[in-house]
Amino acid sequence: MSSVHFSRITACLGAIALIATLCTADRSGTERPVLVNGEALRIGLAFGGTLTWMPRDQLATTLDDAVTLGARWIRADLSWAEIQPESPTAFHWERFDRVAAAARQRGLTLLPIITYTPAWARPHDCTSEKCAPADPRQFAKFAGEAAGRYRGIATWEIWNEENSELFWEPTPDALAYGELLEATTVSIRASNPSAQVIIGGLANTGGIPPRAYLVDLVATGATREVDGLGIHPYTYPDLASTNGPWDGPGGNSATNPQSLRSVFAEAGMPELPLWITEFGAPTGGRDVTDHVSEARQAELVEDGLQTAARDDAIASFIWYSYQDTGSAPEDPESHYGLVRTDGSKKPAYEAFRRTAAGPHR
Repeated sequence: MSSVHFSRITACLGAIALIATLCTADRSGTERPVLVNGEALRIGLAFGGTLTWMPRDQLATTLDDAVTLGARWIRADLSWAEIQPESPTAFHWERFDRVAAAARQRGLTLLPIITYTPAWARPHDCTSEKCAPADPRQFAKFAGEAAGRYRGIATWEIWNEENSELFWEPTPDALAYGELLEATTVSIRASNPSAQVIIGGLANTGGIPPRAYLVDLVATGATREVDGLGIHPYTYPDLASTNGPWDGPGGNSATNPQSLRSVFAEAGMPELPLWITEFGAPTGGRDVTDHVSEARQAELVEDGLQTAARDDAIASFIWYSYQDTGSAPEDPESHYGLVRTDGSKKPAYEAFRRTAAGPHR
């Protein structure tokens, strides 16, 4: 959710969750981290497209606070529409350069979302940056340029909520996304052979249901060279631990016919790690049905992070978002932050900081 996403007001109806164990114990009884592919759970914050537009001082303060919170990963838009707005030959890397440098100085790992289409690269009848590119090879070429420029960035997420009509216009299309994903993976690896590529986080409301979309995407063959599957399993107002598994009703194993993981098993593929690249809950909106209280948001932070750590197939837990936008007081989208518009901290801020410092790290 890198920009306005109205479907969040119904997120509680279609959530995805998980089960397993938070920590294991050695023979002395002390807790040790659960590892995913040899790494502890990646804990982070999702900023969408906000970081590149922040003044230098605000960017510094914001990323300093991310460190204080215990976030180690920063998910941020790397917008093709912003980098190459005029033509295929002109690049404007300056704002993202600043973000990359600020993150590096603080030991933060960037997870860029390569996304959105400049006007010159869209189909002639499409006026939105959320339009799929007319030629996926142009998108892939840009991704390769980015991976070459930022060789210190090891993991790349390709698009955002591509199964939603809010982020892939005019209509979500797994075949078209598969073509883009395959070309982009090849291009990124040509620039950085060790780079990891993550399927863009699938929305659990609006558009094509995640499992149905993934079935069609896997059938294209484009997922065979990627390293993870992004998911956006918003569960509010329910806690993740009581809502059912992250990746589909009824259980999280490859043998459960309703789970996302079962799609890979059915295709004869190894399971991909699931990257929770967005999880959150708004604390304001139009009425009591479209948001939660600040106290409940704090419960969702703690429970969500702990629940993610219990599943050894979950690679990351990235909270959306850091700060309320204040752009539309009656829109839930304006209220997902751990911090209010005026900079004061919600109870969820301390819940995140305390839980991120837990033994799963």
